[in-house]
Amino acid sequence: MDYTQELNELILTAVRENGSDIHIGAGRHPAIRVTGQLIFLVTRKVYDNNDVLGLLKVLLKDEEKFNQFLNTLEVDFSYSYNNGEQRLRGNGFMAQNGFSIALRLIPHVRTLEELNLPPILGTLARKKQGFFLVVGPVGQGKSTTLAAMISMINEERAEHIVTIEDPIEYVYEAKRSIIDQRAVGINTKDFHSALRSAFREDVNVIMVGEMREPETISTAVTAAETGHLVFSTLHTNNAAQTIDRIIDSFPAEQQGQIRVQLSNSLLGIFSQRLIPRISGGQIPAYELLINNNAVANLIREKRTHEIDIVIETGYEQGMVDMNRSLIELVQKGEITVEDAYLHSLNPKALERLM
Repeated sequence: MDYTQELNELILTAVRENGSDIHIGAGRHPAIRVTGQLIFLVTRKVYDNNDVLGLLKVLLKDEEKFNQFLNTLEVDFSYSYNNGEQRLRGNGFMAQNGFSIALRLIPHVRTLEELNLPPILGTLARKKQGFFLVVGPVGQGKSTTLAAMISMINEERAEHIVTIEDPIEYVYEAKRSIIDQRAVGINTKDFHSALRSAFREDVNVIMVGEMREPETISTAVTAAETGHLVFSTLHTNNAAQTIDRIIDSFPAEQQGQIRVQLSNSLLGIFSQRLIPRISGGQIPAYELLINNNAVANLIREKRTHEIDIVIETGYEQGMVDMNRSLIELVQKGEITVEDAYLHSLNPKALERLM
């Protein structure tokens, strides 16, 4: 089998069908995910382990990294197809049935308006310092939202932007800003090391692909306190859970300090879900917490369970409640009532608002 040609055909199929992901595994047909649903490509052959390894070798483009995968049985990578016409984020791993690959197609950077995201995210992107988080489960468009905000900064003002990612997803063309993109494991040892060195790089804006350990979180918060604009993501469901997750990742004796730092540096937390659109494709529903005096006090006083109430009553300050976002999409005819209930974090409250 010509594995380069086979990979190209899989990518072209996914692009043509507006797919978001490609799944490759030993003992099964390849599959693509379209609007949240897996579709098996039964006209293509069932791959065996040698086929999967052959495809992975093409994707990695590096004999050393391929050998590293054979030793560790897992690898993260990015892949550029047809001179950057399409970029993909990938993970190779070993499962019970054999080798597997999961690929995520990375769309071209789009504007907040094109993504159907609220204009207030642009206002937050124009801030000079602070800590802003985009949160949600895997595959809900967190990286795409951050890319739109970074792109806006790049278009509008001259800043030094550093992104720290594993792997690099969106590739930016420098416009008004200087943009340095660093891949963990290739351009830097780890998130924490790259973030710490950013203090010596005359940087204005830092984007951390994911906060995985307390050291990275602590350094990110400190960076926001000391005059930097810091963006990052977490796999959490909403704003209140995000704050608790950050604080709980620290030992008890450090939690008081991180509460104070977070209350001072936090700009906001944006939680999003991609909902199937009646007309086809997906559209985001979201929750937005904006830090103000009331929110800062709740963080310091260990009353994060009250944050949901602040969001529900904070519409005039730009805050958005997830249930109200879902209802608005239903009223506009964008999504079904059933999908609204399915994606609500509080269906009983949604029912009262319907």
